Amino acid sequence: MQIEATGIPGVLILTPRRYGDDRGYFSETWNRRALAEAGVAVDWVQDNQSLSRRAGTVRGLHYQAPPHAQAKLVRVLAGCILDVAVDARRGSAHFGRWVGVELSAGNGRQLLIPAGFLHGFVTREPDTVVFYKCSDYYAPAADGAVAWDDPDLGIDWGIGVGAAVLSAKDAAAPRWADWQSPFATEGAA
Repeated sequence: MQIEATGIPGVLILTPRRYGDDRGYFSETWNRRALAEAGVAVDWVQDNQSLSRRAGTVRGLHYQAPPHAQAKLVRVLAGCILDVAVDARRGSAHFGRWVGVELSAGNGRQLLIPAGFLHGFVTREPDTVVFYKCSDYYAPAADGAVAWDDPDLGIDWGIGVGAAVLSAKDAAAPRWADWQSPFATEGAA
């Protein structure tokens, strides 16, 4: 598996090797032992999958607050997304910075997002299926969101605000400046 660093430490692009022949391909998308040897040790407890019918569907920016904070490993089974991670850890040198990576069924890339980050994506194609592993169980009381189009974050989603397909929750999410992060780096108060 190829492991690439991004502009924010801990956010990694994992590209599994594909073994192909005239039938198609085989790919090992997660191997605990191999990734632990590379310094990636996460205990996944829940798998989630979503289908977005329309291109321009935005899901995010979501998080689970402590004690249910989640690391995620995101991949696309059909279609294509821009996957976004925003560092929301108070005290982090990268607080408020974001990374966006194109994930598709074709490129096989996965994005590893540590706990303490906001997560969201926009679909680039219709009928996009996204699969992701989580390091903690979903807890409704810990669920939260920040506005996907917040100008203080300046995320380039590649679509106009009026073109986004949103849930009611995402449309009503608070702005970054009005939100108090529940996450902190070690030693930060």
